[in-house]
Amino acid sequence: MSFGNMQKMMKQVQKMQADMARLQEELAGRTVEASSGGGAVTIVANGKQEVVSIKIKQEAVDPDDVEMLEDMLLAAVNEAIRKSQEMVSGEMSKITGGMKIPGLF
Repeated sequence: MSFGNMQKMMKQVQKMQADMARLQEELAGRTVEASSGGGAVTIVANGKQEVVSIKIKQEAVDPDDVEMLEDMLLAAVNEAIRKSQEMVSGEMSKITGGMKIPGLF
């Protein structure tokens, strides 16, 4: 590989790194939503796979069946995290051209 090609490749890598850093910041502010129990529980997660909001409808709170509420919360949290990961992966693949880079997504 010639020196000129090496420089060109390094510039492309630096641009990709800058684009990914910018995208990670942007994705931290984007959210996805998931619900379970027919909307009884709604979870919002951001692009950093952090839960940022939990909404529970009053009718979902049954002191005699706490396990059902726990199951609905678990299902909604897992779905929100999965959606967040898909969002990040889809956006990152636009930058990397579909190339999988370990540790990024």
